[in-house]
Amino acid sequence: MQEKKYLKWYNKVGYGSGDLAANMVYALLTSFVMIYLTDTVGLNAGIAGTLMMLSKFADGITDVFFGSLIDKTKSKMGKARPWMLWSYLGNAVMLVAIFAIPKSLGDTAKYAYFFIAYTLLNAVFYTANNIAYDSLTSLITRNNNERVQVGSIRFMFSLATNLIVASITVGLVGKLGGGAMGWRNVAIIYALIGLIVNTISVFSVKEVVDEDEGAEKKEEEEKLTLLESAKLLVKNKYYLMIVAVYILTYIQTGIAGIGIYYMTYVFGNPALLGTFSAAQMFPMIVGLALTPALVKKAGSMYKVNLTGYCIAFFMRIGFIIGGLIGSIPMMLTFSVISGLCVSPVTGDLNALIAATSDYTYRTKGKRIDGTMFSCSSLGIKIGGGLGTALAGMLLEAGGYVANAPVQSASCINMLKFMYLGFPFITVIITAIILSRLKVEKANEDWDREHAVEKA
Repeated sequence: MQEKKYLKWYNKVGYGSGDLAANMVYALLTSFVMIYLTDTVGLNAGIAGTLMMLSKFADGITDVFFGSLIDKTKSKMGKARPWMLWSYLGNAVMLVAIFAIPKSLGDTAKYAYFFIAYTLLNAVFYTANNIAYDSLTSLITRNNNERVQVGSIRFMFSLATNLIVASITVGLVGKLGGGAMGWRNVAIIYALIGLIVNTISVFSVKEVVDEDEGAEKKEEEEKLTLLESAKLLVKNKYYLMIVAVYILTYIQTGIAGIGIYYMTYVFGNPALLGTFSAAQMFPMIVGLALTPALVKKAGSMYKVNLTGYCIAFFMRIGFIIGGLIGSIPMMLTFSVISGLCVSPVTGDLNALIAATSDYTYRTKGKRIDGTMFSCSSLGIKIGGGLGTALAGMLLEAGGYVANAPVQSASCINMLKFMYLGFPFITVIITAIILSRLKVEKANEDWDREHAVEKA
């Protein structure tokens, strides 16, 4: 039986553009906040990284809270869209605040200012916006193939935004005044673009209602407390696996923030950051475009995801060898293939979360889409916090000296470990988790068993 279709092409593209808005914030923070803090504001990398980690852990507790609020929300716009719309105002203001730390403040006040602004951005505004946006994957369509399609499209926007931000930001800072003024002006421009695109994304889709849910079930679901919702999450092993995948992904993303340091001090050319970003992200965009067709042909997200990561394992070995011998062409080649192989997971991860939410609904009779999608924000917070903190701590441990023309041998070795070795470790662990993430089969088995019972 063919699944009902809910979305036109413009709904899919409009929804996907929301990740452009989200990554105007996230890409700037991930790739450049550390070098802004150390080389422009003059803060210590280790202390700054520790503050980021503490902030991420602190705001991790708000993820389930906002997810539960979204589940209980009633409005003409639906459950998630109001949260996505209004929370981005806070995103825009806090992004500018982070990249506009007043020079007149003392060092202690600068640390406190950054910590407060960074925590408000992550714990409140980005959390609400991101969980609402992710939840829409379940709320705008019940068609699994459409979920894979919108997931692929949104992450194409995400990767393209990350690529553009990584490629143009350094030059743009210089053109807009350089130093503190340049960073502030760039943040203002990115915040305004994000605000406009986020608004377009919100109004490009509508939330649908389950035809098979009666009023009695809906009323029952609305009575779920935060604690009850949290218990449903931790009892779902697939939810925990997806959280782990997110954590690993964003630990690596946080560590990858030292890419600008690696290009500057190992290769002596910071402009190479854009080249390496393109080598990873362009093939991922291609892979995302192919993901819906691959999943449809394979009949399973599980097969496509696991195969991709197994191939990426060998590509990462080639990347490391290229880095150790200093061959940029070799590194770029293996980066391209690796990016292509891991892209399906990026594209269908939201569809996996939706399937995981469906599993809770099947087995527990409760639909908690908003709370379920907190796994993405929770994983981003914990993973990003750990990754950024590790980046700062390892830079400090390696003996990094801000604005030094040449770094010590220990610092160069540390940069090589972080840029070459760390991604290899995360690929291995992620592949192991993906080998156990069989939520599609679990749903099919449940349907089969209960169909027999009903018969």
